[in-house]
Amino acid sequence: MTSTKARTTALIMPVGQAAQNEAKVLAAEGRTAKAIRRLRKDSGLGLDAAPVALDLLAQGHTLPTTYGQALDALRHLDASLVAEMTHLLSSGDRDSAIRLLRERTDIDLAGGYHVVTELSGQLDTR
Repeated sequence: MTSTKARTTALIMPVGQAAQNEAKVLAAEGRTAKAIRRLRKDSGLGLDAAPVALDLLAQGHTLPTTYGQALDALRHLDASLVAEMTHLLSSGDRDSAIRLLRERTDIDLAGGYHVVTELSGQLDTR
């Protein structure tokens, strides 16, 4: 059974298009472990989220390749989380926004930082 956190993380962690394509080929050849390693190598996907990401790719999903796309995916998946992060950023509390994102997903620290930075940048341009 897939955890919601792992699925959300798989859907919001950017993975390069070349890595996604290679992982799909490897999985189709039955080389699942190598496909998961390939996804993890080019992203911040952890041990729980990488197999979920591979399953999503096998089902025809495309994973984000940029943090902008990741933030768009997060808005679609959990708009209330993005609203809470936006409120924290508006209060000048970037660290709490990162912490909140990490509590609600399995995203790593670097990934959380980049997603929050992307959100902050979008708020600054409004």
